[in-house]
Amino acid sequence: MPQAKKSAGPEHDVTFSRDLGLFDASMIGIGAMIGAGIFVLTGIAAGEAGPASILAFALNGLVTLLTALCYAELASAYPRSGGGYSFIKKAFPGPVGFASGWMLWFSYIVACSLYALGFGSYFWEFIRSYLPFLSDITFGAMGEHVPVIAVTILVGIGFVVINMRGTALTGRVENVITVAKIAVLAVFILFGLKVIFNYPSESISSFKPFLPNGFAGVILAMGLTFIAFEGYDLIATVAEEIKSPEKTIPRATMLSLAVTVTIYLLIVFVCIGAIRPETGTSWEFLGRYQETAIVKAAKSFMPFFGVALIIFGGLLSTLSALNATILASSRVAFSMSRDKMLPERLSTIHPQRRTPHIAVAVTGGIMILAAMFFPIHVIGSAASVMFLLTFTLVNLSLIALRRKFPELKGRFRVPLYPVTPIVAIVLNLFLAIYQFNFDHRAWYIAAGWIVVGLFTYFVYFEKTTAAETPQVLEVQQAKGESSYSYRILIPLHNPDHVIPLMKLAIPIAKANQGEIVVLGVIDVPQNLPVHEGMRFVHHKTPLLKEAIQYGHEEGVDTRSALRIAHRVYDGILKAAEEERASLILMGWKGYTTTGDRIMGEVTDKVVRHAPCDLITVKLRGDLPLDRILIPTAGGPHASLAAQYVSMYQKAYEANVSCCYVVREDASTRDREIAMEWIEKTIHLTGLAGSVERRLVEGRKIASALAKAAEGYDMIVLGASKEGVFSSVLFGEIPEKVARYSRTPVMIVKRYEGVVKTVVKKVMG
Repeated sequence: MPQAKKSAGPEHDVTFSRDLGLFDASMIGIGAMIGAGIFVLTGIAAGEAGPASILAFALNGLVTLLTALCYAELASAYPRSGGGYSFIKKAFPGPVGFASGWMLWFSYIVACSLYALGFGSYFWEFIRSYLPFLSDITFGAMGEHVPVIAVTILVGIGFVVINMRGTALTGRVENVITVAKIAVLAVFILFGLKVIFNYPSESISSFKPFLPNGFAGVILAMGLTFIAFEGYDLIATVAEEIKSPEKTIPRATMLSLAVTVTIYLLIVFVCIGAIRPETGTSWEFLGRYQETAIVKAAKSFMPFFGVALIIFGGLLSTLSALNATILASSRVAFSMSRDKMLPERLSTIHPQRRTPHIAVAVTGGIMILAAMFFPIHVIGSAASVMFLLTFTLVNLSLIALRRKFPELKGRFRVPLYPVTPIVAIVLNLFLAIYQFNFDHRAWYIAAGWIVVGLFTYFVYFEKTTAAETPQVLEVQQAKGESSYSYRILIPLHNPDHVIPLMKLAIPIAKANQGEIVVLGVIDVPQNLPVHEGMRFVHHKTPLLKEAIQYGHEEGVDTRSALRIAHRVYDGILKAAEEERASLILMGWKGYTTTGDRIMGEVTDKVVRHAPCDLITVKLRGDLPLDRILIPTAGGPHASLAAQYVSMYQKAYEANVSCCYVVREDASTRDREIAMEWIEKTIHLTGLAGSVERRLVEGRKIASALAKAAEGYDMIVLGASKEGVFSSVLFGEIPEKVARYSRTPVMIVKRYEGVVKTVVKKVMG
């Protein structure tokens, strides 16, 4: 059956567009890391550590690698927008999860301020060098600070607008700027290496003494420059906009880090080894000029165009870092808003541009305010502190999530676990605490932001998130350790559905040598504590006993489970997760008339969030299984549906008809292709014996199938392409058949993770 096109849904149901490939994702990481950090902080680091600043950058690369490995594993397992915040919240929901997002959002905002200020500094350095009369007039009239801030505000607004216009545009801008600045830095490095190789003895002397301020200076420089290594995490932050995120994110993370660390070390090496100051040492020279030190270095060993080239590179670097970080920071705000931890408006996605435009605008506004009121070195230090604290929580999250969900494995796994995350935790915390020795204000700013955030959470957001957080109580029942690896979970509510659902589950359980878990969910009003449901447990007992007795009579191990929840679907989903269900099999009463629901609130939620394969059945009284109709058009859902039908065929000696819908005026060749699909389905899915082959004629597939199903005991359909908008759950065609057919309808949906594996095998 061909896929129907879906119409756009309402604004709040619009999703991100996956526009970013491996190159784009890598450029986001490289663009963010090779930004203002290397241009602005190289001189500051040299002033603190001397020639050992190259050691500080190398050690920071090692520390960053440990955390980057954790990011790569988590992002491959949980590719959701929000990056580190999403990982921490999954591991530590509640105030810790909120605090992580709050800190990460602040960190990105502060980093944006650093990059915007860096652009302002380099812009006026260019004007001073080539249009001195203009800079003299401007600074004479406005002072030293206002012109830099004015440029900072303008460039901030410009890139906020770019990010609001679309991810594809943002990615293209990032690619062009990043490639250009790498070329500029390559020229700078080549000229520096030429000087070093021409005068090796003088260059070597520039590195003596190597530790003029001791190892304490190295540690201080590491803390100051750590923000320069922030950037790979931005890749995970935009996971929902990356193609094939499970494999692309780890690759892009490692690639961006390798390129960046190599360039950093070469730049610091040539800055210290190639500069020949008139007085003092090269590292003292760099420390004296701080954020414009690389420009001064270019003057000393590059031709006349060197200063212009490096200033141009500095402008490009700060622009690309600003662009990438605005992109990431707005996604953190979006993700927190989606989780009810920031105002709901921030999670709005523009229906045409597919960007969180309100989150981008708010983030940009706070960024500009931060740039206006804090000096550049304090901003850099505060951002480093917040990133180090957040990265500590990310590493803790990896340990926690491996313990909570040992069965969930991404494409990438951290080597030497758990040593790698533990070492990363210790080093990140140490560097963060040591920053207090550089400037107390950085820690005061960080602590103040955390306190304000937690106060806001406990006063307001805790109440809203509590309403969203599933509250499910398991009723303890005597049971031994199950030896079955395959489990079918059957939620029971309607007494008339107990036996029909068991009849559908038993052949599947036998074929997979599994067990059946029948579930009763007691729902409690939101205004009552969840444990109040204990008083109503006995209401579910008769249903569960009837199902267990029937299962045992049919030779299938069947046991019961009870959950108490404020919302029935929370109880079902929680039980499916805790019982490690392989399949959920549930009945539903039919379509709702409520505009924002399709099959009813419970079924809708389970369909969207089921952690395993799913069967939903619209039942009509008893369910004989003498005649079954199965339409086919290929695909993993239809394939699984056919496998289940083959099990019913063998168990109940059912007569099966396999059909394909063709137009009345279909050509002979079209009919031959349709028959080939039918034969392929019968061959691949184990349908045996005499299977009727049918070509169903009709202009509209859904109505043709609903009519063809008359006279059958059940029609079984696989879900078609999953819907993006709320108007589609299983695909338009299966839902229309289920809506209008007077025959019982079963719809089969294979779990998303399995679907990807099946598709990959077919395509391979």
